[in-house]
Amino acid sequence: MQRYLVGGAVRDRLLGLPEGDRDWVVVGATPAEMLEMGFAPVGRDFPVFLHPETREEHALARTERKTAPGYHGFVFHAAPEVTLEQDLARRDLTINAMAQREDGTLVDPFGGARDLAHRVLRHVSEAFAEDPVRILRLARFAARWPEFTVAPETMALVRRMVAAGEVDALVPERVWQELARGLMEGRPSRLFELLREGGALARLLPEVDRLWGVPQPAEHHPEIDTGVHLMLVLDMAARLGAPLAVRFACLCHDLGKGTTPPDELPRHRGHEERSVALLHDVAERWRVPAACRELAEVVAREHGHVHRSGTLAAAAVLRLLERCDALRRPERFEELLLACECDARGRTGHADEAYPPRERLLAALRLARGVDTAALAREAAARGVGGPEIGELIHQARARAVAGGLEG
Repeated sequence: MQRYLVGGAVRDRLLGLPEGDRDWVVVGATPAEMLEMGFAPVGRDFPVFLHPETREEHALARTERKTAPGYHGFVFHAAPEVTLEQDLARRDLTINAMAQREDGTLVDPFGGARDLAHRVLRHVSEAFAEDPVRILRLARFAARWPEFTVAPETMALVRRMVAAGEVDALVPERVWQELARGLMEGRPSRLFELLREGGALARLLPEVDRLWGVPQPAEHHPEIDTGVHLMLVLDMAARLGAPLAVRFACLCHDLGKGTTPPDELPRHRGHEERSVALLHDVAERWRVPAACRELAEVVAREHGHVHRSGTLAAAAVLRLLERCDALRRPERFEELLLACECDARGRTGHADEAYPPRERLLAALRLARGVDTAALAREAAARGVGGPEIGELIHQARARAVAGGLEG
């Protein structure tokens, strides 16, 4: 039996990056032999075992055969006679198809080290085309390492896969998993640009794909093109370290602009409501978690009002806070403000500007939440006032507090 360190751990070592999880391939062993040595089985589809001490995953060397469309259509074969090179040949990219012996010797049958040095993302073999998830993984790696280029032959293969309908067989859970990981990379715009270049974006997220070529008013958007603006917004979210829910909200905040009637361009009246409806479609299609979906909805609906909130009187500011449920969910309101800041700064020439609405609205929220609602309720009850009238008294008290703080 021989074991080899494989995949991302080898790649990241060569890149000088911190090691994450370490995965191993075992050549020349059977499942029974692994059990005899104290390894614990964990794999359902193929033999994977946990080391008895390190708990690191050890997979028996295996080959695979495509039997049906999509991600699940594979039959795996693991046996002692399967070689390391056969195992590596089934991997997606050359930079992920390297191994190291326990003495540190590199095993690189497909030129992964060369492609790392030249900063190229290249598929290992035509077997790449058998798994459509690899398109999403390729795009995610492009978002992680924006200095890498995609080999022309790999991009051509992606286009053939899309044309063959492989993308249409992807399961929602895997699509969302890869999209979410890509959104959290350092340059998320590259994920969507690569998917668009390969034709996959139009199949997976047509609501996003149609934003390119849609004009916006130049006085507010020097970049003019809505798709270009969206990419700037996503990269600003990465720059500001935004969490996933904020980045998804940024992705969906302007979807309605893609359905603005031609005679209403470049203005986009009513795009907020259209954006909400479209993001519901996206969230349902890819089973987006509720926290991401809910924040995206309030951002899509209210981001224009937040941008213009500096011109609002105190009463209108309080109504905005109430519509955003900020009094009950202040942490989510801060995420909304961060998404709005990404939108405002995700414009050509505005990346380093301050975002004044944030401080004004947070100040208003502190004032409104500072009202002692319990005391007001007790006083009202003592006077025989109840029900909706108490709610109105609390609203009026909050309005006075906000007005006194913002306008006093």
